[in-house]
Amino acid sequence: MLEACMISLSDVRLTLQSQAGGVNILRGVDFAAAAGEVAAVMGPSGAGKTTLLMLMAGLLAPTSGTVTVAGQDLTAMGEDALARFRRDNVGIVFQAFHLVPAMTALENVALPLEFAGRADAFDRAAQALDAVGLSQRRGHFPAELSGGEQQRVALARALAPRPRLLLADEPTGNLDGETGQMVMELLFSLSDGMTLILVTHDPGLAERCGRVVHIRDGRVAGDGPSAS
Repeated sequence: MLEACMISLSDVRLTLQSQAGGVNILRGVDFAAAAGEVAAVMGPSGAGKTTLLMLMAGLLAPTSGTVTVAGQDLTAMGEDALARFRRDNVGIVFQAFHLVPAMTALENVALPLEFAGRADAFDRAAQALDAVGLSQRRGHFPAELSGGEQQRVALARALAPRPRLLLADEPTGNLDGETGQMVMELLFSLSDGMTLILVTHDPGLAERCGRVVHIRDGRVAGDGPSAS
């Protein structure tokens, strides 16, 4: 049975300033997700999908409204508290991998665990790499890995701390179809029990989620069960 309200956004608005004046990115978004829920976020480019994820992660602050995740009001936290919150609760998988070039795969995955002060950081990192099928690539640097392997390292890094919330922003956007399918199979299987919010343009991926939220012009334009 799902817990209520892992994520709650209430009348969230975000306006960014440009030389031409204020640009309204989000225009009064209300959104809630239960613990263990899997939801896809879809919409055209520039609709505000990635911005929505960054707000859920506490990487952006709204201009107004409230963002509550795992019972914590992110809009009331300072940067240090937000960093601790992300460390303890949130995993993020980006389209662009964001691996540290000078670190091996094992070191990249161990990094958030080391920040958390885990004495078993490298053991858990090794287990996470094993889970994504990269046990033989632990000592390789990102430049020595294919795009699919780099994304699997990024997935292992996000999952190794066992977060309550996993945010994935177009995780297959830089991969070919076959490799992307493999990465998504791993994402769905290894995130079991976590709340997963997936930004995607792929209707096939969205159908695998229990729910699809459509964002258009900074607003929720539709929210309901997937067609699967």
